[in-house]
Amino acid sequence: MPVTPIIEMSGITKVFPLVVANDHVDLEVYPGEILGLLGENGAGKSVLMSILYGLLQPTSGQILINGEPVEFNSAHDAIAEGIGMVHQHFMLVPPLTVVENIVLGAEPKRSGGRLDMETAAKQVAELSRRHGLEVDLQARVEDIPVGMAQRVEILKAIYREARVLVLDEPTAVLTPQEVEGLYRIMRSLADAGVPIIFITHKLHELIGVCDRITVMRRGKVIGSVDTDDATPALLAEMMVGREVILEIDKAPATPAETVLVVDGLTVRNDDTDRTLLDNISFEVKAGEIVGIAGIAGNGQDELLDVLSGLRMPEAGTVSLGGSDVTHADRRKRIRLGISMIPQDRQREGLILSFTIADNIVLGEHRDATFATRIKRNFEAISSYARKLMKAFDVRASDETVLVSNLSGGNQQKVVVAREMSRDTKLLIAAQPTRGVDVGAIEFIHRNIVDMRDRGTAVLLVSTELDEVMQLSDRILVLFRGRVIGEVSGDEATLETVGLWMAGHREVSA
Repeated sequence: MPVTPIIEMSGITKVFPLVVANDHVDLEVYPGEILGLLGENGAGKSVLMSILYGLLQPTSGQILINGEPVEFNSAHDAIAEGIGMVHQHFMLVPPLTVVENIVLGAEPKRSGGRLDMETAAKQVAELSRRHGLEVDLQARVEDIPVGMAQRVEILKAIYREARVLVLDEPTAVLTPQEVEGLYRIMRSLADAGVPIIFITHKLHELIGVCDRITVMRRGKVIGSVDTDDATPALLAEMMVGREVILEIDKAPATPAETVLVVDGLTVRNDDTDRTLLDNISFEVKAGEIVGIAGIAGNGQDELLDVLSGLRMPEAGTVSLGGSDVTHADRRKRIRLGISMIPQDRQREGLILSFTIADNIVLGEHRDATFATRIKRNFEAISSYARKLMKAFDVRASDETVLVSNLSGGNQQKVVVAREMSRDTKLLIAAQPTRGVDVGAIEFIHRNIVDMRDRGTAVLLVSTELDEVMQLSDRILVLFRGRVIGEVSGDEATLETVGLWMAGHREVSA
């Protein structure tokens, strides 16, 4: 007897002005399965899931739940039908506690309408225990690590009795250890009868955890494949429409003069007096890529803040080409030749209410090329933006589109295009491929290596250990604010670097 899909999306079409985001898409989700949804940036995955979650309404097509047609005019309608969604950028209220966020809008009440947070805490604690989702119920969300914030989002969906869970790029901000924990949670939920739609760009993740993978390209479903029959090369070709080079072939580095010197850098937390960076020193030469590996929360954020000028260190100096830039502001650092791809594109890399063109010239918008003292040169700005959009494959109708209307991957491409197109002595690339598809990863990696080969010094900070291992000529490992180990890229092994990341200092490379 054929199994009825829990979710069936039939002939879904969504048309925006000048763009067909979904073109007669069919998608089925069956009981107890983890379905991978794969596609390039702008392939239509997030639009399709936004329709399923009631955030958008389709131009045509229908949704069936357990064989019965439904219509969602809002996310409230979708939640009422058992659709839960964990977004790539978390939808939590930072000042509220974990338990307050989980029950927000669905709080149990005592007689008289008073909130019953004691009952809420007991209910959430039971859900947390049952599904292995460890959280600190009374901690404020603004104080918890990213991995826990994601568990809060999943608990929030389960608390609302989600029968299907959509995870949109759930591993983009997680450490390898947290990713493994998420896999266990996903399988546990699916085994308990909550099927999962898993959106990710990481091919090995799909093959490792999914039962079936559906691939989208340019708004259409290209096909589905059982995980047993899937390979990274096959999925990449289905997604991009061409053969994709999954490993960058790079020549040995030829380091030249020293560009960046970090000497004795120390940063403390003003509130707790805890040392976040502990007297770290390193240098980066022209023509080499130095990778910083480490589990998130071991000093990477503070290092990036100091290097970008957002934070002053307690002690130590930062020098560029022999000049002390420890106290230089961001604008001066750009003029001196520091380009930076920040780890959080929305908070640190873009102004979401600005157009693509305005974001592409940020930091150089006062330069004579783009403005006089009293007037902006809109023609030059637009021309430059169109040139970079083409070169970096930013997918939008034109340069006047607001960055807030782009997919996460295309937002990342705007940042990468801007920072890689400057006259750069030092490129600081923090999580440069976070949330982008395999074709864009190939492109960004190739450009990083090309910049190195042209004599740029590159500092790569990434929680993607595979990325650090593949690109770096030298690797430094941060643990609790200290450089615990250093190894050349040629000699590095996953075992050695992984043990250093866990704090095992005695390991030799």
